[in-house]
Amino acid sequence: MDSRTGLPVVGMVGAGQLARMTHQAAIALGQSLRVLAADPDDGAALVAADVHLGHHTDLAALRSFAAGCEVVTFDHEHVPTEHLRALAAEGVNVLPGPDALLHAQDKQVMRTRLTALGVPSPRWAPVSTVEDIGAFAGGEWPVVLKATRGGYDGRGVWVVGSMAEAAAVVDSGVPLIVEERVRLVRELSAVVARSPYGQVAAWPVVETVQEDGICVEVLAPAPDLGEELAVAAQELAIRIATALDVVGVLAVELFETSAGLVVNELAMRPHNSGHWTIEGAVTSQFEQHLRAVLDYPLGATTAVAPAVCMVNVLGGEPGGMSFDERLHHLLAAEPRAKVHLYGKAVRPGRKIGHVTVVGDDMADVRRRARNAARWLVDGTGEMEESA
Repeated sequence: MDSRTGLPVVGMVGAGQLARMTHQAAIALGQSLRVLAADPDDGAALVAADVHLGHHTDLAALRSFAAGCEVVTFDHEHVPTEHLRALAAEGVNVLPGPDALLHAQDKQVMRTRLTALGVPSPRWAPVSTVEDIGAFAGGEWPVVLKATRGGYDGRGVWVVGSMAEAAAVVDSGVPLIVEERVRLVRELSAVVARSPYGQVAAWPVVETVQEDGICVEVLAPAPDLGEELAVAAQELAIRIATALDVVGVLAVELFETSAGLVVNELAMRPHNSGHWTIEGAVTSQFEQHLRAVLDYPLGATTAVAPAVCMVNVLGGEPGGMSFDERLHHLLAAEPRAKVHLYGKAVRPGRKIGHVTVVGDDMADVRRRARNAARWLVDGTGEMEESA
């Protein structure tokens, strides 16, 4: 079913910041983006015209939402797999498909498949008891425990240094896998897109800076990353996208080690490590995701400048100057900074937006982006005459 413009309706399950930014991309393409929101105050629900209220675990709500959509896609991976299979069996065009998306939903499934494909991964094993974890560790602590489902932004991941610490996680009853703690040089992300036709496109590989399991900065392209390793990361991401039959954006989170690249996680949707592409690339990840799921030709992924830095804005402590005042100061202090706010209530540690600075020198754009983010977090950024 087409919209009144004659262009397809794309349905996105979830109405957070990813759906909000996808909606912005849809406007330029003339698309009608429908969102399934759990709450009318969700970020995308505040701006989109076609909002269905319902929960992603409610099959009836999903069926109603999907009616009339050319394609249904996602801003998170938490829709039950059995619901996706039911929709697909009923003729709904679900992209990425349930079989592909399962690898981003279930870490044990992902690790099993990547291992079978010969993709470089940490040593890992499924575990159900403290004894299993101890046997895996073999006296070499710490190890990393991961919930097989539902983890994101550091949630569902525990670095444990002893049997006692492991026991506390096991006692929670969460299904787990265990992985070795990889000795890494830094974290990278290779973001690619793939269409049903099989066309693929890859953005420059980026460095992601993590604090407490949350990405706080993205540097594009990854500084001092040799061309050989950068190409290897892109080729690895494309290989995974093809092997898993991913349609849409795929982010492959990587560890760079002294021995090469190791795959950490997969995300089959627009990803935090790709937000820089809105201002920093010819085609943003959000526009590309729409193009891909609609089987349109994919856009160019070339960076528009030698250096781009994106800094996430995490909610700070209450008090001090108003948020509007902080934004005013930010815009005065860093007029080159591009601000994206997600329409979220401010809570300490919550991602409420991001800022991006594009330029010729990474050290300069990184300093400016950090300064801009500080103004929004706590109002303590610096004013510079050079700005």
